[in-house]
Amino acid sequence: MKKTILSLCVAFSVNAIAAQDYAFDVTLKGYQGDASSSVSYGGQIARHVLHNSLKKAAGKGDADLMSAYFSSKESGLSILDPVSKDGFPVKQTKIDELSKGKDLLSSAYDGVITGWPGNPTGQELLEQLVELAGKTKEGYDPVNGYNYVQLISKFSMGAVFYNRAVNHYLDEKLEVGQYPNNKPYKKGTVYTGKEHVWDEAFGYFGAPANGLSLTAKEVVQLTKLDSAVFSKADANGDGVIDLKSEMAFAHAYYAASIDSSAGTNYFHTIMQAFVDGRQLIADAKGKELTKAQHAELKAYAKTIATAWQQVIAEAAYKYAGSVYADLEKIAVIEEAHGEVAKAYSSYVKHWGELKGFALALEAAGRDLGNAQAGLDRLIGFSPILFGNTQVLAVDGKGGFIQGDSIAMQEYKLNMIKTQNLLDKSFGLKAKLNDRTAGMSAVLDQINKAGNSAEND
Repeated sequence: MKKTILSLCVAFSVNAIAAQDYAFDVTLKGYQGDASSSVSYGGQIARHVLHNSLKKAAGKGDADLMSAYFSSKESGLSILDPVSKDGFPVKQTKIDELSKGKDLLSSAYDGVITGWPGNPTGQELLEQLVELAGKTKEGYDPVNGYNYVQLISKFSMGAVFYNRAVNHYLDEKLEVGQYPNNKPYKKGTVYTGKEHVWDEAFGYFGAPANGLSLTAKEVVQLTKLDSAVFSKADANGDGVIDLKSEMAFAHAYYAASIDSSAGTNYFHTIMQAFVDGRQLIADAKGKELTKAQHAELKAYAKTIATAWQQVIAEAAYKYAGSVYADLEKIAVIEEAHGEVAKAYSSYVKHWGELKGFALALEAAGRDLGNAQAGLDRLIGFSPILFGNTQVLAVDGKGGFIQGDSIAMQEYKLNMIKTQNLLDKSFGLKAKLNDRTAGMSAVLDQINKAGNSAEND
């Protein structure tokens, strides 16, 4: 009985001191400075803010402004988003306050992207999207069906943040012998190799350091700069939100958004694995990880990579459902001979979000097999345009070539197939905007219209 009570007390003690925030002391052997924290991921947060600011610039269709936040690495850039508002003051106003000399382009995925005409690399595709956005009004191209604001944002989150985290920091850089834990990351740093590699992956996820103490809904409110959550978001109580540790970005936001709508647990699953993995490294006290510790750390990394991929696939699933709904709305408006411009713009926007997330799945540097080919074919190089045409290729000068395609309403069936493929390939749990129950109705509609319904 006494042994049982003692065991329970020990277990309670361990749980009580387990890390809840992403905050860890210095463990580097021989360090004699006055730093108290070994956590550092300012460069990753700088890139998140560059992404947010680039999205704002893309919405203006300003080529020079986009270039500044995409590839320039110039000093003195003002933060365009997030910025202070009444009831929600933000600490930093310049990118350099987060980290100097950072850009998005040089960190982007350099492998081939098959889902875009011409098979560009991830870096080439981002360059192309930014260039094309600069030639449009507010980043919108109705002729080819492209919303560059959404394409740039959703793809860059995958090509930079997701790729760098899961394909580098949580993969090759985590291997035995790489960035050892018994040495500084580089000369003069206060953190070990493994500490910093793990921190950089966490930084790319984009969660606030106190994410485990926030609900999914509160994380969503945080990204929307909602003053109702300010006091809880201001973890250190200094009266301002520090973008380095108290803001949510990119896929952390999407994970929380999915969870708050569907009751899933993607955000906290990823966050907990990051905290537990970092605690494991800290518990090594500046010594090299044992074989068992390294195996456990790799297991945490696998949990993160799997759930992170599911978050991106869930987002694509949701927007496939939105495209389906847009097509239904367009059909109703056309039948009533109404004005379709607003509905078409919404359709193009949602398609850009769907395509951007689908392309992001390719940017992990991991073979998706049949899923990748299926998504490429079902979604296509553009949405179906009026006249039942679609972008099919690019010419020698980079211009888009359109050709005959399936009917707009037949494209709804592709969206259902896209949702089925995403669910089957990635084991989704939320499945927001599920349209798969409507397949029979869509097939009946297509048959009545005399369409073939032949598609991958």
